[in-house]
Amino acid sequence: MAELNRPFAPGTYPVVIVGSGPGGLQLSYFLRRLGIGHAVISSDEAPGGMFRHFPLFERLITWSKRHTPVPLNSRPYDWYDWNSLLADDPSHRVLVPDFMDGTSIFPSRQEMERGIAAFAERNRLDVRYGCRWVATRRHNDGFTLETTDGEYHCRVVVFAVGVAEPWKPEIPGIEHVPHYVEMRPAREYAGKRVFIIGKRNSAFELADALHPWAKQIIMASPRPVVFSLYNRSPAASVRARYVIPYEDHLFGGGTFALDAAIDRLERHADGWRIFATGTTHPVAFTFEADVLVAATGFTTPLADLRALGLKTFSHDRIPSLTPFWESATVPGVYFGGTASMGAVGLRKYGLGSLSGGVAGFRHNMRILALHLAQTYFGVDVPKRELRPDEVVPFLLAEANGAPELWNQRAYLARVVSVQPDARVFDEGVLPLQYFLDSSGPDAVAITVETDDHGEHRPAAYVRQRGAINEVVLPGDPLLNFDGQEHHARLAEVVRPLLPPASL
Repeated sequence: MAELNRPFAPGTYPVVIVGSGPGGLQLSYFLRRLGIGHAVISSDEAPGGMFRHFPLFERLITWSKRHTPVPLNSRPYDWYDWNSLLADDPSHRVLVPDFMDGTSIFPSRQEMERGIAAFAERNRLDVRYGCRWVATRRHNDGFTLETTDGEYHCRVVVFAVGVAEPWKPEIPGIEHVPHYVEMRPAREYAGKRVFIIGKRNSAFELADALHPWAKQIIMASPRPVVFSLYNRSPAASVRARYVIPYEDHLFGGGTFALDAAIDRLERHADGWRIFATGTTHPVAFTFEADVLVAATGFTTPLADLRALGLKTFSHDRIPSLTPFWESATVPGVYFGGTASMGAVGLRKYGLGSLSGGVAGFRHNMRILALHLAQTYFGVDVPKRELRPDEVVPFLLAEANGAPELWNQRAYLARVVSVQPDARVFDEGVLPLQYFLDSSGPDAVAITVETDDHGEHRPAAYVRQRGAINEVVLPGDPLLNFDGQEHHARLAEVVRPLLPPASL
């Protein structure tokens, strides 16, 4: 009887989504809105994905603010709430701040998990839980997924499986070292000398949690911490509260953040011995520690996909993707959620996308749902026609407050096309890389960029007769891009595309 109540029995579906985290649920929501039949399967027993387990020490590094300059449930509000999933209908929305106790703008892991579960419940997003994907076969007309419940056949498969499988670099002796995911409660490390391999998010999270307890903390990795880059990054890679251990390093409080490559690791009766070589300063180090932990990051669980020809990068951890999050080497295989970071974009001024977090990939999933509907299933979504004199105000309004452009700076763009008959259409939000690489009618795309001085500015990319011209508009300390100077500059940029005297 229980089996009869489980949705998505093995069989044939147009699309199969693997994963019930925020990426898989967000994609399922938008596919259903477009009328695209699909199945969602998950090895988990409940919605939430990685937020059912991580971060270990509770607080996320992305914020959700209830009191903002814009109304709740409005589109601009998503700029201020980086954790809530998107919905087309306000009655479908579930806001993470509704589950927060108000003591912080950074939700706890449990608050985030409850918000995701409530979104799934409110929108009746069915998932076949306890169904684990184990193997993949490729056919001329699609794929077969072997699971613990049986076989699923589909034309398109989307793996929204996260980047949450523990990963360790190849260092002699590291196979015996506990990973971040194996850490115990912080108080159990009281009076211990702790050595952390790594100096990114999880390493600083550990150092912050252990700071009141550990006798000494040493963090080490070959590359220096570049807080100037992190502070400009839309990913906020190391947010303010994680900087406390670094301040302790600067002021000599017992914590050290060293630039050093780990050569080998040895376990002995009293703890660990770590052999390393300095990178910023070429010095040989030997450390003694009571506790050693690898905060070395995570990888995407890809199972047998590499055998199908799937290519990866970043030490074989991330799938290589096209701008629409499709495998660069296996057509028909797409990735959702955190794994969509495999589409790297332009990396203007050294900054990547925010696709590794909910704030960014929720927008990716809306775009991916539409892309799949149009590419594979012939769905025709009407485009809004604009008057020529609406183009400049429309694009500047997007630069002023579109959450897609602000959450995914220099990665997503609002596109307006000018057809050969001079009709003007809003093409929606698209990956900027796709716009720049594709051909088509004359068009202009606007995005928001953050330069190497930390200044936010709109950037317009104009495509005319196949050539691309980039024009960066002036910045503004209050992020108001609706002034006379902005209107005049953007009008000058788009004038060659539009009928005479239309502006």
